[in-house]
Amino acid sequence: MQSEHIVTEAVRTAGIRVPPRFLPSTGSTNADLLRAAAEGAPAWTVEVAGHQEAGRGRLGRPWVDRAGTSLLVSVLLRPPIPPAEAPLVGLAAAAAMAAALEEAAGVGATCKWPNDVLAGGRKLCGVLPEAVVEGDRLACVVVGAGLNLTQAEEEFPQELRGRATSVAAAGGRPEPGAVLESYLWRLREIVEDGPRGFPSRVLEDYRPRCETIGRTVRAETPGGPMEGFAIGIGPFGELLIEAGGRVAPVTFGEVEHLR
Repeated sequence: MQSEHIVTEAVRTAGIRVPPRFLPSTGSTNADLLRAAAEGAPAWTVEVAGHQEAGRGRLGRPWVDRAGTSLLVSVLLRPPIPPAEAPLVGLAAAAAMAAALEEAAGVGATCKWPNDVLAGGRKLCGVLPEAVVEGDRLACVVVGAGLNLTQAEEEFPQELRGRATSVAAAGGRPEPGAVLESYLWRLREIVEDGPRGFPSRVLEDYRPRCETIGRTVRAETPGGPMEGFAIGIGPFGELLIEAGGRVAPVTFGEVEHLR
């Protein structure tokens, strides 16, 4: 069970000095931090909720959770990067969560482009980055993660059974404090300044974990559907698909692994 004490200890141990926020229930942790960012909240403000009443997933989908069964965390980041590199923040969070699950929960996890974390081919965690751009400057990115901790198969909505899983169902340790600490520590390692540039740090962590690479995929994009072979991840986090003798970058859309 999550609590203010567990969240505070995890954030402190991860090396973050900004006091976190814990709410038993809220509308959306991402929406809360976007409002806080507009009011001047500092980078590395972390909010965790026990339940979201209006959680959001990618492409405007709702995120449904039952109170106490998931780790719902959003982090406010203000990286000194151009807006074109903002999509890399979502990849960084997915890679950090996959690493944290292996380290703190004992679950072998991979990434599905762009921002899903899988265990045994089933969705374990979804990541939602939301950027605020002011002119030609990236003001902030709020990155949210919703991790299934304790749900059994029958607790998922009918349409997700067979496609979703949880830490417990995957045979791992569903300890929110340990996973949160490891996730934040890993995210700091990728996001904060280091000897390599931000894109290099992200892609070196993400590419080896991305099981979309090397698969035949179907991408539903704003320009229409595309089917081909995923050969890699481009410098700004785009999925590179080889189809019809040419390589096309996919920057936004829904991807299905075909075989």
